Amino acid sequence: MEFSNDNIWESLRVEAEQAGKNEGLLVAYLEETIQGQKSFDTALSYTLASKLRDEILPGITLRDLFLEILESEESMQQSIRIDLEVVKDRDPAANGYLNPFLFFKGFHALSAYRFAHHLWYEERKTLALYLQSLISKVFGVDIHPAATIGHGILIDHATGVVIGETAVVGNNVSLLHGVTLGGTGKERGDRHPKVGNGVLIAAGAKVLGNIKIGEGAKIGAGSVVLKDVKPHCTVVGVPAKNIGTCKEASPALGMNQQIGNADPGGFDPVI
Repeated sequence: MEFSNDNIWESLRVEAEQAGKNEGLLVAYLEETIQGQKSFDTALSYTLASKLRDEILPGITLRDLFLEILESEESMQQSIRIDLEVVKDRDPAANGYLNPFLFFKGFHALSAYRFAHHLWYEERKTLALYLQSLISKVFGVDIHPAATIGHGILIDHATGVVIGETAVVGNNVSLLHGVTLGGTGKERGDRHPKVGNGVLIAAGAKVLGNIKIGEGAKIGAGSVVLKDVKPHCTVVGVPAKNIGTCKEASPALGMNQQIGNADPGGFDPVI
């Protein structure tokens, strides 16, 4: 995906200016979060800090921590911008960059997770876990900071999403509310799902155990997946069964959650 980081920031400022003209009660808020900030990174750091602050970690402390991490991690800057771009592209409720940047808790939770992930691998694990607890409390999304998540991720609506410690999520994946990437018991070690690029996991689906979800697969709403899913397959049900080949190469991009578009020629009653 090609875009200019400066163009995203400029678009945010233009959208904020127009929003202020449309709603006078939010002029001060938009000035504080967007118009009064000097860059995308300072605006993001301020916005997340203002939402996650508590009596232990006040807003200014979190803002400075987030900005320090961003300034040292160019790859994180890129990942967050790509995440925002795909929310705009995949979620018809976004209507631009401003709404997800300020109001969509899926984008907020994912961005904040990226800071916690950085802290975890800098051996600041206690702080990373504290930040995880704040994210869970504020946004209703529980992502372990050790989980590995690629870029181009949409967590739509986000409420109740859980991603475990050893989970791996590839690039350009879409997850809806109530999705769990979890374990199956008390086992330790590598125990969570590995999700390939382009996968769509619909609302309420539970993917459990150290299993592989192949590239371009589609998981139907409410499904419980306990075994590997082959690339480009559609699976549904409890327990989930393969109902055919997914016709889209990357279902996460189209966000089509209908299951009737599977090709029955690829039917296999067992995952």
